[in-house]
Amino acid sequence: MTINVVVGAAIIRDGRLLAAQRAEPAELAGGWEFPGGKVDPGESDEDALVRECHEELDVKVALGGRIGGDWPLGAESVLRVWTADLVEGEPQALEHLALRWLSRNELYEVEWLPGDLPVVEAIASYLR
Repeated sequence: MTINVVVGAAIIRDGRLLAAQRAEPAELAGGWEFPGGKVDPGESDEDALVRECHEELDVKVALGGRIGGDWPLGAESVLRVWTADLVEGEPQALEHLALRWLSRNELYEVEWLPGDLPVVEAIASYLR
C-alpha cells in the first residue's frame, strides 16, 4: 500500500499561528487546517510545502523544524508539518474560505479538522 504524504506549514508570526479554513471538498469545507497539500511524485516534502504555500497563500516561506513525526490522516495518508516563517508577501486566501492568525489562547476558537488537531496541541508550546 502506498502512503500519501500531505505536508502542512505551521506559519508563526509575532507569536500567532496562521490557520486556513477549507473551501473544498464538501466533507471538509469549513474546517480549519494548516496550509499545505499533497506531495507530487518526485518532489521532496519541503519543496512541496514551499510550492503549496505559494499557490495557496501567495507567499514565500522559509521552513524551520518539523513538528513531530507522521500524523495519521485516515488509513492511507499521513500529515507532516514544519514550522515556517514568512519571507515574502502577506498571506491571501486564494484557495481557502478564510485565514486567521491565532494566539495560543485562541487556538481552539476555530474548528480544526480532526487530522490537524493533534498537531495544534503539539504546536502550542511554540507560541508565546
